[in-house]
Amino acid sequence: MKVLIRVLITAASLFVAAAAVPGIELTAASTVTKVTTLLVVALIFGVVNTVLKPIVKAIGCLFYILTLGLIGLVVNALLLLLTSWVAGKLSEPFHVTGFWPAFWGAIIVGVVGWLLSITLGERRHHVRPERD
Repeated sequence: MKVLIRVLITAASLFVAAAAVPGIELTAASTVTKVTTLLVVALIFGVVNTVLKPIVKAIGCLFYILTLGLIGLVVNALLLLLTSWVAGKLSEPFHVTGFWPAFWGAIIVGVVGWLLSITLGERRHHVRPERD
């Protein structure tokens, strides 16, 4: 159930990014096709982030330290570009035209996803209290 909620949050975040950033294009004709495309792209984005982000963080640890974490914005933009490329290979009508739209889109996806997670009460890192 948590995975489904996460995919829906990401799909909604991608929709907001596509509406707000000129270089992120969702060219589906009908509403049903748009929703389906957003769900597929959200799944792709989730897989890309789950698989590649920890590897990039481990390899680029020094860059994260030297830039005080700001390289993470670039990494997120590149992961969104990769998601766009994979979606294109799957013939999904979703495309990011370049680095800057990906950069701003990744920021929007992150912020909107975070706000929706808070609003929906999703807990990612739930710590259980100790028992005596």
